[in-house]
Formats: sequence, C-alpha cells, structure tokens
Amino acid sequence: MISADLKEQYYEALVAKDSEYEGLFYVGVRTTGVFCRPTCPARKPKFENCEFYETAQQALLASYRPCQRCRPLSHPNQVSDVVRILVEAVEKNPEKRWKGQDFKALSIDESTARRQFKKRFGMTFVEYARARRMGLALKNIRSGRTVIDSQLSTGYESSSGFRDAFSRIMGAAPTQVDEGHILKASWIDTRLGPMMAIADEESLYLLEFVDRRGLEREVERLRKRTKSAIVPGTTAPIQSIERELNEYFQGIRTAFDTPLFCLGTPFQKRVWDELLAIPAGETRSYQEIANALGKPTACRAVAQANGANQLAIVIPCHRVINASGELGGYGGGLTRKNWLLTHEKQGQEQDSYE
Repeated sequence: MISADLKEQYYEALVAKDSEYEGLFYVGVRTTGVFCRPTCPARKPKFENCEFYETAQQALLASYRPCQRCRPLSHPNQVSDVVRILVEAVEKNPEKRWKGQDFKALSIDESTARRQFKKRFGMTFVEYARARRMGLALKNIRSGRTVIDSQLSTGYESSSGFRDAFSRIMGAAPTQVDEGHILKASWIDTRLGPMMAIADEESLYLLEFVDRRGLEREVERLRKRTKSAIVPGTTAPIQSIERELNEYFQGIRTAFDTPLFCLGTPFQKRVWDELLAIPAGETRSYQEIANALGKPTACRAVAQANGANQLAIVIPCHRVINASGELGGYGGGLTRKNWLLTHEKQGQEQDSYE
C-alpha cells in the first residue's frame, strides 16, 4: 500500500512531469477512468481525484483503461508492432476472451505475444487481457450501483452485451439475481492488491486475489455447487473480513473470526483444519500435514487440497512449504507468499520482544 507521504510525492512528480519517476508509479484518474504515466501531457487532475499504483496491472484491475495520450503501456521505449496491435485490439473489445484463432486472425504468433508482453510489462498478454476484462466486469462490484447504472458506466450500448460480460464473471445474468440463494461479491483493497470476497448473510465463501489465475472458473464452480446467483453487494461477513484484513496487514491480528463456509470434500476440510492450526510465524511441509492426518503417503493429495482452498490468507495455505524449505506453490503468487510469511514472522518476533 502506498503511504500518504508517497502519494503526495508522486502527485508533485505528476504535476512536474518528472521523468525520473517513470516506471515507479501510475496514476488512475477517477473523473476520466484512465490511468497515466508520470509524464503524461494531459491536464493534471486534482489530487483528490488520483489513485496511485505501483504497476500497470494494478491500475487495470482497478478498472482503469490506458490513457491514449501518454500510452502508459508503451513506456519506456516504443513497443513493438505486436504489442501495439494487441493492446489496441483489447481496447476495442476489452471483454473478449482470447483464443488461439484470435492471434492467427491478426497474423501474430501466440508465443511471441506472450514473450514480448512479459518482457515489456512483467505480465503475459493473457494476464493483461484478463486484468482488463476483470477490472471492467468487476467495476460494478466496487460501486454497488444498480444494473442499469453499471451498464451505462461501463459503456455498453446494449443490455445483452452487458449481461454477457456480467455472466462471464458472476455466472448469472443480472435479471436472474433475485431468484433462489443469493451470494454477494465485493471488492476489497489490500496492501498486496485487490481481493474478491463472496459471502451470504452468514458466512464467507470465497476470498481470493483478483489476479489469481483461474479465478473466473472458481467463481463459476462456486455458483454451480451452491446453486446460487452471485451479485455485487456486501454482507456482514464481508464487512467483517475487510476489517480483519486491515488489522492483519497492520500487524495487530494473526487469526480471523469471520464465519467461514468451506466447500470441499471431507479430506479437503481435514487438510484445511490442519492449516488453521499452524501458528502465525511458523510453517509446515506438505509431508508434515500428511503425517498429522495419519496419511503419510498422501503428500500429493495434501498439496491438491491446499491448492483448492478458496479462502486465501484466512485459511493460511501460504504457511505450507516444501520439505526442502523452498516456498512451493501459491495461487496468489510466490512474491505474495514470501511477503505474507515474512510479515507474520516479523509480527511474532516483535511480540516476543515486548
């Protein structure tokens, strides 16, 4: 999370068009919905209308689109024709899910696109397109607006187009959300990036970083298994977990009290119970978890159950590492996993000194 002092420093750099800050931050402008680099020649927004991000991906996930004047995805050097063509194609249809034939239609090699985007922006083209699509489709979650307001604010000329985009993320069309069991989805900003929380009025069902690979499929599976409609909104469990996450990142909370609904097999639930028993600041190996369950040969099954956890941070799958001491995998990314473990360890060491 960018501090208040740093935001003021970034704003001064933005007003001065200071080139030394290129690549250090991006600014999202609430009044226009675009994000820019520090040297953008456009008229400068008021400070209160600015949101600052460390990466372009964070700005995309916050529903901002690239500025057409400073072209923040083209910095610091002019991008290749491949990157330029693909960025323009995404902006023409940001809700599109890209497939192999789409690259062929543009006479672009898919592996070349992946490599050039990764080198230029630190993310693959698929990650960029997903972030743009996710940010746009989840914009209504952040605002909590009505269906028609969300449709108009995201620029859809037809209601059918909006319903299609909504359904890709939520799994249910807006006209169907009043039927049956209702789950509500909300956007939560955290120090490590935005997260999606899904809950009913009693329990939290899902908490994931919005850039997690496969999140859309997770939401779809949740909807089908619970036979629910998932709509933008908030509930008491969502408000609770947002408050507790803030306390966690401030270092004043190590465990969570928000009621959870764990949707899994009996074995998966046993694994998750073992994860909840790992104290903050400590780790366990997959083998140690298997041993604790009395199933020493189930190491691979433990790893699969760990990966199936849909309640990131709260059920601390990040505290499970390889027997060699290496971090292993993590759906939110190894950088986040390392940060979480370091954060918790430092908190425990501080407590021991006091």
